[in-house]
Amino acid sequence: MRKRGQEDLTFGIRSVIEAIKQGKTINKILLQKGLTGELIKELLILVNKEKIIVQKVPIQKLNRMVKKNHQGVIAMISPVAYHQIDWLVQEVYEKGEDPFILILDRVKDVRNFGAIARTAECFGVHAIVIPSKDSALITNDAVKTSAGALFKIPVCKVSSLNTAVDFLKGSGLKVFACTEKSETLINKVLINGPKALIMGSEEDGVDYKLLKMTDGNFKIPMSGSIASLNVSVACGIAIHHLANLK
Repeated sequence: MRKRGQEDLTFGIRSVIEAIKQGKTINKILLQKGLTGELIKELLILVNKEKIIVQKVPIQKLNRMVKKNHQGVIAMISPVAYHQIDWLVQEVYEKGEDPFILILDRVKDVRNFGAIARTAECFGVHAIVIPSKDSALITNDAVKTSAGALFKIPVCKVSSLNTAVDFLKGSGLKVFACTEKSETLINKVLINGPKALIMGSEEDGVDYKLLKMTDGNFKIPMSGSIASLNVSVACGIAIHHLANLK
Protein backbone atom coordinates (compact mmCIF):
# COMPACT_ATOMS: atom_id res chain seq x y z
CA MET A 1 0.00 0.00 0.00
CA ARG A 2 1.16 3.56 -0.65
CA LYS A 3 -0.19 7.08 -0.46
CA ARG A 4 -0.55 9.32 -3.46
CA GLY A 5 -1.89 12.81 -2.80
CA GLN A 6 -4.98 12.30 -0.68
CA GLU A 7 -5.68 8.63 -1.47
CA ASP A 8 -4.51 5.40 0.12
CA LEU A 9 -3.81 3.08 -2.79
CA THR A 10 -3.31 -0.67 -3.11
CA PHE A 11 -2.30 -1.93 -6.54
CA GLY A 12 -1.64 -5.21 -8.28
CA ILE A 13 -4.28 -7.89 -8.87
CA ARG A 14 -3.29 -10.24 -6.05
CA SER A 15 -2.74 -7.37 -3.59
CA VAL A 16 -6.20 -5.97 -4.25
CA ILE A 17 -7.77 -9.44 -3.91
CA GLU A 18 -6.08 -9.87 -0.52
CA ALA A 19 -7.17 -6.40 0.58
CA ILE A 20 -10.80 -7.35 -0.12
CA LYS A 21 -10.45 -10.69 1.68
CA GLN A 22 -8.94 -8.95 4.72
CA GLY A 23 -11.99 -6.71 4.97
CA LYS A 24 -10.37 -3.44 3.93
CA THR A 25 -12.94 -0.72 3.24
CA ILE A 26 -12.52 0.09 -0.43
CA ASN A 27 -13.99 3.26 -1.91
CA LYS A 28 -13.63 2.00 -5.47
CA ILE A 29 -11.40 -0.01 -7.79
CA LEU A 30 -9.92 1.32 -11.01
CA LEU A 31 -9.63 -1.46 -13.59
CA GLN A 32 -7.82 -1.24 -16.90
CA LYS A 33 -10.19 -1.49 -19.87
CA GLY A 34 -10.10 -4.85 -21.65
CA LEU A 35 -8.21 -6.66 -18.88
CA THR A 36 -8.88 -10.42 -18.77
CA GLY A 37 -7.53 -13.56 -17.10
CA GLU A 38 -8.27 -15.98 -14.28
CA LEU A 39 -7.12 -13.61 -11.54
CA ILE A 40 -9.30 -10.86 -12.95
CA LYS A 41 -12.27 -13.25 -12.86
CA GLU A 42 -11.48 -14.03 -9.22
CA LEU A 43 -11.25 -10.31 -8.46
CA LEU A 44 -14.57 -9.53 -10.15
CA ILE A 45 -16.33 -12.31 -8.26
CA LEU A 46 -15.16 -10.76 -4.97
CA VAL A 47 -16.05 -7.27 -6.16
CA ASN A 48 -19.59 -8.33 -7.04
CA LYS A 49 -20.00 -10.16 -3.75
CA GLU A 50 -18.86 -7.15 -1.71
CA LYS A 51 -20.66 -4.65 -3.98
CA ILE A 52 -17.53 -2.58 -4.55
CA ILE A 53 -17.66 0.15 -7.19
CA VAL A 54 -15.48 -0.63 -10.24
CA GLN A 55 -14.50 2.02 -12.78
CA LYS A 56 -12.93 0.86 -16.06
CA VAL A 57 -10.28 3.33 -17.20
CA PRO A 58 -7.50 3.63 -19.81
CA ILE A 59 -4.09 2.36 -18.76
CA GLN A 60 -2.72 5.90 -19.07
CA LYS A 61 -4.76 7.00 -16.05
CA LEU A 62 -3.42 4.12 -13.96
CA ASN A 63 0.14 4.93 -15.06
CA ARG A 64 -0.28 8.53 -13.90
CA MET A 65 -1.42 7.35 -10.46
CA VAL A 66 1.19 4.63 -9.88
CA LYS A 67 4.63 4.43 -11.46
CA LYS A 68 5.24 0.82 -10.38
CA ASN A 69 3.70 -2.33 -11.91
CA HIS A 70 0.01 -2.00 -11.05
CA GLN A 71 -1.05 -4.87 -13.36
CA GLY A 72 -4.05 -2.84 -14.45
CA VAL A 73 -5.71 -2.70 -11.02
CA ILE A 74 -5.67 0.03 -8.36
CA ALA A 75 -7.88 0.06 -5.26
CA MET A 76 -8.66 3.25 -3.34
CA ILE A 77 -8.80 2.40 0.36
CA SER A 78 -11.03 4.36 2.74
CA PRO A 79 -9.27 5.55 5.93
CA VAL A 80 -12.39 4.61 7.94
CA ALA A 81 -14.80 1.67 7.92
CA TYR A 82 -18.45 2.04 6.95
CA HIS A 83 -21.32 1.01 9.25
CA GLN A 84 -24.61 -0.84 8.76
CA ILE A 85 -27.56 1.53 9.15
CA ASP A 86 -29.88 -1.10 10.67
CA TRP A 87 -27.41 -2.09 13.38
CA LEU A 88 -26.56 1.50 14.15
CA VAL A 89 -30.17 2.65 14.64
CA GLN A 90 -30.79 -0.33 16.91
CA GLU A 91 -27.72 0.54 18.99
CA VAL A 92 -28.89 4.13 19.43
CA TYR A 93 -32.32 2.99 20.62
CA GLU A 94 -30.73 0.47 23.01
CA LYS A 95 -28.79 3.34 24.59
CA GLY A 96 -32.11 5.02 25.37
CA GLU A 97 -31.50 7.84 22.88
CA ASP A 98 -33.59 9.19 20.00
CA PRO A 99 -31.71 8.64 16.70
CA PHE A 100 -30.74 11.72 14.71
CA ILE A 101 -29.57 10.65 11.24
CA LEU A 102 -28.20 12.87 8.46
CA ILE A 103 -28.78 11.75 4.86
CA LEU A 104 -26.63 13.31 2.13
CA ASP A 105 -28.14 13.02 -1.34
CA ARG A 106 -25.32 13.18 -3.93
CA VAL A 107 -23.05 15.59 -2.03
CA LYS A 108 -19.91 15.10 -4.12
CA ASP A 109 -17.43 17.73 -2.97
CA VAL A 110 -14.96 16.17 -0.54
CA ARG A 111 -14.41 19.38 1.43
CA ASN A 112 -18.14 20.00 1.78
CA PHE A 113 -18.53 16.43 2.99
CA GLY A 114 -15.76 16.86 5.56
CA ALA A 115 -17.17 20.16 6.82
CA ILE A 116 -20.64 18.63 7.14
CA ALA A 117 -19.26 15.68 9.10
CA ARG A 118 -17.52 18.08 11.49
CA THR A 119 -20.76 19.98 12.14
CA ALA A 120 -22.78 16.78 12.48
CA GLU A 121 -20.41 15.37 15.08
CA CYS A 122 -20.39 18.64 17.03
CA PHE A 123 -24.19 18.67 17.34
CA GLY A 124 -24.77 15.03 18.22
CA VAL A 125 -25.85 13.50 14.91
CA HIS A 126 -25.62 9.73 15.34
CA ALA A 127 -24.71 8.82 11.75
CA ILE A 128 -24.35 10.08 8.19
CA VAL A 129 -25.94 8.08 5.36
CA ILE A 130 -24.55 8.36 1.82
CA PRO A 131 -25.30 6.54 -1.46
CA SER A 132 -22.73 4.08 -2.78
CA LYS A 133 -22.68 6.03 -6.07
CA ASP A 134 -22.67 9.78 -6.78
CA SER A 135 -21.21 10.74 -3.42
CA ALA A 136 -17.97 12.12 -2.06
CA LEU A 137 -15.55 9.42 -0.96
CA ILE A 138 -14.01 9.28 2.50
CA THR A 139 -10.45 10.22 1.69
CA ASN A 140 -7.68 11.63 3.84
CA ASP A 141 -8.64 15.07 2.53
CA ALA A 142 -12.22 14.58 3.78
CA VAL A 143 -10.94 13.43 7.17
CA LYS A 144 -8.66 16.48 7.40
CA THR A 145 -11.48 18.88 6.50
CA SER A 146 -13.68 17.22 9.12
CA ALA A 147 -11.01 17.91 11.77
CA GLY A 148 -11.02 14.19 12.52
CA ALA A 149 -14.80 13.98 12.96
CA LEU A 150 -15.00 11.20 10.37
CA PHE A 151 -13.05 9.01 12.79
CA LYS A 152 -15.83 9.55 15.36
CA ILE A 153 -19.17 9.79 13.56
CA PRO A 154 -20.37 6.61 11.82
CA VAL A 155 -20.90 6.77 8.05
CA CYS A 156 -23.30 4.32 6.41
CA LYS A 157 -22.98 3.69 2.68
CA VAL A 158 -26.18 2.32 1.11
CA SER A 159 -27.08 1.16 -2.38
CA SER A 160 -30.40 3.06 -2.30
CA LEU A 161 -31.28 6.18 -0.33
CA ASN A 162 -34.96 5.47 -0.98
CA THR A 163 -34.65 2.09 0.72
CA ALA A 164 -32.73 3.70 3.60
CA VAL A 165 -35.46 6.30 4.08
CA ASP A 166 -38.09 3.54 4.06
CA PHE A 167 -36.13 1.70 6.75
CA LEU A 168 -35.72 4.80 8.91
CA LYS A 169 -39.43 5.64 8.70
CA GLY A 170 -40.27 2.05 9.57
CA SER A 171 -37.94 2.38 12.57
CA GLY A 172 -39.92 5.29 13.96
CA LEU A 173 -37.94 8.25 12.60
CA LYS A 174 -39.58 11.32 11.11
CA VAL A 175 -37.77 12.22 7.90
CA PHE A 176 -37.52 15.84 6.77
CA ALA A 177 -35.66 17.53 3.91
CA CYS A 178 -34.09 20.97 3.70
CA THR A 179 -34.95 22.36 0.26
CA GLU A 180 -35.45 25.75 -1.34
CA LYS A 181 -38.57 24.30 -3.00
CA SER A 182 -40.42 24.28 0.33
CA GLU A 183 -42.92 26.92 1.43
CA THR A 184 -42.28 26.21 5.12
CA LEU A 185 -39.60 28.18 6.96
CA ILE A 186 -37.16 26.35 9.20
CA ASN A 187 -38.25 28.22 12.31
CA LYS A 188 -41.78 26.83 11.85
CA VAL A 189 -40.57 23.24 12.05
CA LEU A 190 -40.85 21.37 15.34
CA ILE A 191 -39.50 17.83 15.04
CA ASN A 192 -39.30 16.07 18.39
CA GLY A 193 -38.05 12.54 18.97
CA PRO A 194 -36.31 10.27 16.43
CA LYS A 195 -35.58 12.12 13.20
CA ALA A 196 -33.61 12.20 9.99
CA LEU A 197 -32.56 15.16 7.86
CA ILE A 198 -31.97 14.99 4.11
CA MET A 199 -29.61 17.49 2.49
CA GLY A 200 -29.29 17.61 -1.29
CA SER A 201 -26.52 17.89 -3.84
CA GLU A 202 -24.59 21.06 -4.59
CA GLU A 203 -26.18 21.32 -8.04
CA ASP A 204 -29.87 20.39 -7.83
CA GLY A 205 -30.75 19.77 -4.20
CA VAL A 206 -32.75 16.82 -2.90
CA ASP A 207 -34.00 14.33 -5.48
CA TYR A 208 -37.72 14.64 -6.23
CA LYS A 209 -38.43 10.98 -5.39
CA LEU A 210 -36.84 11.43 -1.96
CA LEU A 211 -38.84 14.61 -1.35
CA LYS A 212 -42.05 12.67 -1.97
CA MET A 213 -41.06 10.15 0.73
CA THR A 214 -40.45 12.69 3.49
CA ASP A 215 -42.76 13.56 6.36
CA GLY A 216 -42.20 17.22 5.52
CA ASN A 217 -39.66 19.75 4.35
CA PHE A 218 -38.49 23.26 5.05
CA LYS A 219 -36.28 26.03 3.73
CA ILE A 220 -33.84 28.48 5.26
CA PRO A 221 -35.04 32.08 4.86
CA MET A 222 -32.57 34.47 3.21
CA SER A 223 -32.68 38.17 2.45
CA GLY A 224 -29.55 38.63 0.34
CA SER A 225 -29.45 38.97 -3.44
CA ILE A 226 -27.62 35.66 -4.00
CA ALA A 227 -30.28 33.63 -2.18
CA SER A 228 -28.15 30.50 -2.19
CA LEU A 229 -26.05 28.82 0.49
CA ASN A 230 -23.16 26.40 0.25
CA VAL A 231 -24.50 22.96 1.19
CA SER A 232 -22.19 22.63 4.20
CA VAL A 233 -23.36 26.01 5.55
CA ALA A 234 -27.03 25.18 4.97
CA CYS A 235 -26.47 21.81 6.61
CA GLY A 236 -24.94 23.49 9.67
CA ILE A 237 -27.94 25.77 10.08
CA ALA A 238 -30.42 22.92 9.68
CA ILE A 239 -28.58 20.54 12.01
CA HIS A 240 -28.25 23.22 14.69
CA HIS A 241 -31.98 23.93 14.55
CA LEU A 242 -33.05 20.28 14.71
CA ALA A 243 -30.48 19.35 17.36
CA ASN A 244 -32.05 21.83 19.74
CA LEU A 245 -35.52 20.31 19.35
CA LYS A 246 -35.96 17.51 21.89
